[in-house]
Parts: sequence; C-alpha cells; structure tokens
Amino acid sequence: MNFVVTGGAGFIGSHITHHLIEKNYQVTVIDDVNIETLENFGNTIKTVEFKKINILNYEDLRKAFRNVDGVFHHAALTDVQESFRKPNLYYDVNVKGTENILKIAEEFNIKVVFASSAGVYGNPEKIPIKETAVRKPLNPYGITKLECEKLIEKYSKRGNQVLTLRYFNVFGKRQTGSYAAVITRFLDKIKNKTPPEIFGDGSQTRDFIYVDDVLSANLSAMKSDIGNGFFNIGTGIKTSIKDLANLMIELSGYSLEPLFKKPVSGDIKQSQADISLANKLLNWKPKITLREGLKNLLSYNK
Repeated sequence: MNFVVTGGAGFIGSHITHHLIEKNYQVTVIDDVNIETLENFGNTIKTVEFKKINILNYEDLRKAFRNVDGVFHHAALTDVQESFRKPNLYYDVNVKGTENILKIAEEFNIKVVFASSAGVYGNPEKIPIKETAVRKPLNPYGITKLECEKLIEKYSKRGNQVLTLRYFNVFGKRQTGSYAAVITRFLDKIKNKTPPEIFGDGSQTRDFIYVDDVLSANLSAMKSDIGNGFFNIGTGIKTSIKDLANLMIELSGYSLEPLFKKPVSGDIKQSQADISLANKLLNWKPKITLREGLKNLLSYNK
C-alpha cells in the first residue's frame, strides 16, 4: 500500500513515517522543510519519497496524491503563542491547506486520518471530556482546528472518508515545544539541574499521552472500517502540573524543588479525555504510562 504523511518530517508525522517504512509500505512525505534538515529520519530518509511541498500549493499536492491509498494529515502550524501573533498565517496553512487535502482526497477517493486537537474544546464544562462536548477554543490555533473540523463535517456528508483524532497532550522522543509544551519546559530546566517553573499553583490538570500510543491510534483509524468520526486520543487519566514536575524531578535523580510563578492568563484549568469511543469503535487504547513515557524521554535527551 502507498501512504502519504503530510507534515511527515515533524514530531508525530516522523513517528508514523518510520513505522510505515518498517512495515514495508510505500511512503511519501510531504513537508515544506529542506530535506537536509531531516534529523528525524537518519538513514531511513533513503527509503522515503520526500516532496518539499507547501500544502497551500494545490497543484503540486494533487500530483503527489496519485495512486495513494491513505493520507495521514499532520501538516500544520501548532504553536499556540505564535498563533496569537500570526492568526492569518495560521488560518491559511491550517484551514485552507486542509481544505486542499480534502478536495484532492475526494477527487481520488482517498481515506484521510486528520490530526486535530483537544484545543477545540477550550475550558470544558465537565471532565472527562466526551466528543460531544461543546467546542469553544481559547486561541487562534484551536480556532483553526475547529474550522478544519467543520470542513471535515461538510466533506464527510459528501461521502469522504475522514477520521479525526483529537490529540490531548502528546509527548515523546523528538517532540517540539508546541506539543505538551510544559514537559519540554520542565525537561530543559531539569537537564540543566535547575528547578522547573510552574505557572500558578500547579493544580491545573492535563492528559498526557505518549507519542507511540498516538501512532497506534493513527494506524487503528486508517485500517478501521469506519468512514467518518471524531475521536479523543488521550489516556483518560488526568495529571496535575505539580505532580508532573515532581515525577520528572524524581526520574531525573536530581534534588530539586519546583518554583511557582504567577498564573498565565487563558490557561485551561482542567483537561481529561473520555476515550471510550476510540476504544469501542477503533479498538484502540493507550498502553504506555506517563512514568514509562517520561523515562523514555529523559533517557533519549541525556
């Protein structure tokens, strides 16, 4: 089979690409980075068909989608803080780029697995969050993901096969600061043997999911017989930021105490996924605990 991974040079996309290569699938990576910078691939770059294409370039995209069996669509701008400074750019890349993918997938009858975000929910009215919860994003990035979901609803009604995965706080090897950013911040501090900084009292909670479990969710979605749907991809376990900091300090072996700073405005207070729908319809559930995932991450970043 032949798969396309948009954003395949990035954090989650590169994990998907590596796995598909290991299973001897044909893989085309679509990304707008220079191939020389693809540190996420190493020697495997030789077995990938890499196309430097911006997803706003409709004609080049269309050429790349011929004879394709499925698309894992992860190309997006994902930095929440940057989205406040560049809302128009985020809308163009994330929303217009996604519509290009959907148009071409409709033309060639290609199944799409789309990477959305728990950011579409904003501050939930109650937790754990079900897929039917009200969607009220708090930032331009979340708004672009909601607009993408609205496009997917429209195209799905026309017969497109699109499964949408709403990622909670993804972390793991090769992660960037825009994914589970608090883990990246804590890691940078702890590596330098300095105390991690917590904004607020640390009682705010997140649902942290290891990247390998996100990979398995993508594979389950692609091979499923379900044509359409929206699915939470998390662990179903909430962890406070204070507990996260203390766990990372414990695993590092250093003698540190977190520093508490003024709260950040607009910070989501509580987040926890209800993953029963993905378990039921995609036959998927996470396998890696937060402790196991953090041990892997700390070992990788030594």
